[in-house]
Amino acid sequence: MNFGLTGQVAVVTGSTSGIGLALATALAGQGVHVVLNGLGDAAAIEQTRAELAAATGVQVLYHGADMTHGDQIAGMIAFAAERLGRLDIVVNNAGIQFVSPVDQFPPEKWDQIIAINLTSNFHTIRAALPIMKAAKSGRIVNIASAHGLVASPFKSAYVAAKHGVLGLTKATALEIAQEGITCNAICPGYVHTPLVDGQIKDTARARGLTEEQVVRDVILAAQPSKRFVTFDQLSGMLLYLVSDAGASVNGAALSIDGGWTAG
Repeated sequence: MNFGLTGQVAVVTGSTSGIGLALATALAGQGVHVVLNGLGDAAAIEQTRAELAAATGVQVLYHGADMTHGDQIAGMIAFAAERLGRLDIVVNNAGIQFVSPVDQFPPEKWDQIIAINLTSNFHTIRAALPIMKAAKSGRIVNIASAHGLVASPFKSAYVAAKHGVLGLTKATALEIAQEGITCNAICPGYVHTPLVDGQIKDTARARGLTEEQVVRDVILAAQPSKRFVTFDQLSGMLLYLVSDAGASVNGAALSIDGGWTAG
């Protein structure tokens, strides 16, 4: 399906692996030039960048902005616009997790999660909006979580950050509603990423369960479908939101969670 995005430019944070890379790949597959961002081995990142460019025929660049530093984030947005000539799409995907009871939660971990999972979104949006306003066009998509709508124990910082992302999404959407720009959030349930694979294996060993039992009874306990959300499903929602078909969707928190937040 052609979403009419050929020649546009996107920045996708946290896109050197997992969900972010899948979303960047989907955009590149639609003819969108992409700036990747994220952590990892420099040689592996360069290989990923080169392979994606070769497979799709678009320009794929990398910027190593640290998501805890607003000046570096602003520099990344400027880099995208200067090197690729425009900026049409920003996807805020970068995120980390730490699990602990509130009264034992390390303050430095709280600060880091809020900075990367929430405040970095503010910095990308703040830097991107003047460019988008000048063009009278733009799409901002924040990757929130089912935890932006409901809570789970021991994830206070992550839950607080993702709830904050939804508030930021709504406030931004109202401000830019007449500017030809939209700002929305996607709220996924559990996605089968390499990180989750590791959690499954570790939990199985620790609890003496099979990996199938861990998936059904632990990882997907809150997800009524008992199925992981797929990269293709997330990519489909993203492509809809950034295309003309999604132009009237603004300030929305769109769940892709197998029914998790329906109850």
